[in-house]
Amino acid sequence: MAAGLLAPEQASAAAQAAQALPIALPPSVRALIDVGDPDDPIARQFIPSAQELSTAPEELSDPIGDAALSPVKGIVHRYPDRVLLKPLLVCPVYCRFCFRRGQVGPDGGMLTPAELDAALAYIAARPDIWEVVLTGGDPLMLSPARLSGLMMRLSAIPHVAVVRLHSRLPIATPERVTQNMVESLRLGGATHLVLHCNHPRELTDAVTAACRRLAEAGLVLLAQTVLLKGVNADVETLETLLRRLVANRIQPYYLHHPDLVRGTAHFRPTLAEGQALVRALRGRLSGLCQPTYVLDIPGGHGKVPVGPSWYDHSAQAVQDGQAVWHPYPD
Repeated sequence: MAAGLLAPEQASAAAQAAQALPIALPPSVRALIDVGDPDDPIARQFIPSAQELSTAPEELSDPIGDAALSPVKGIVHRYPDRVLLKPLLVCPVYCRFCFRRGQVGPDGGMLTPAELDAALAYIAARPDIWEVVLTGGDPLMLSPARLSGLMMRLSAIPHVAVVRLHSRLPIATPERVTQNMVESLRLGGATHLVLHCNHPRELTDAVTAACRRLAEAGLVLLAQTVLLKGVNADVETLETLLRRLVANRIQPYYLHHPDLVRGTAHFRPTLAEGQALVRALRGRLSGLCQPTYVLDIPGGHGKVPVGPSWYDHSAQAVQDGQAVWHPYPD
């Protein structure tokens, strides 16, 4: 799949790395890669490198503690009012920094009918569950018929008010956003679709057209971005990305600090570097373009904001977007 994209001296290490996480490059993604640029930000996200063969001491096979919080196959129940439902573990493209890299792949299992029944029964039996987050894998890899059936079954549970889907598919394979898929997603009532998009070059004409079809069908479109060294960890790239998202009716939602995934240290900026970027964006961009900078605490303890602090209690002062301090009594 990566033929022609790697120098011969890189191919052996890349093949080793691909044993841990396969390569999938749909034509629309491959077309975005500048083969003449050894530091191409699109290739960096999807083409394996020798750096993946090194594991830092703090890195984990299950960095956010999914396994311990899975009472039923396909369910992760971390927060009282919402659950993750993973109907399958296949994606249209595999990100080299994926926190579920040990689970996803072309052979990633789809829940059997009995397993899906058990997962939905778990949700139906717990009235505190207000939101179901469909993830995986990529839930939009389900056929329209399977997706329709799942959305209808979720909408029939009275206490489930919101269905949220997390997907790379409209970004990686926009041609698969057919009218049948759009109609399937409309069956869920208050449906939110969170798109994973990391670089402005990913927002091609075909992608924005697919997103327009989704928005015009009444879906709420959000975006999550992973902060990645060599991809988007600079103010100019993030500024362009966030503005393009908002201009296409996609609301920036989360800017993720990369999880402590094995073999991904080369992607992770420091928290201080991330906070400096968020601080700079506050002074440059509309509030519509400001995602929440978050990290997932290892061990399953949840997601928390880790943005910069703007107020100094001891100095009784607040900092503006240009890093100037102003007195403000508390």
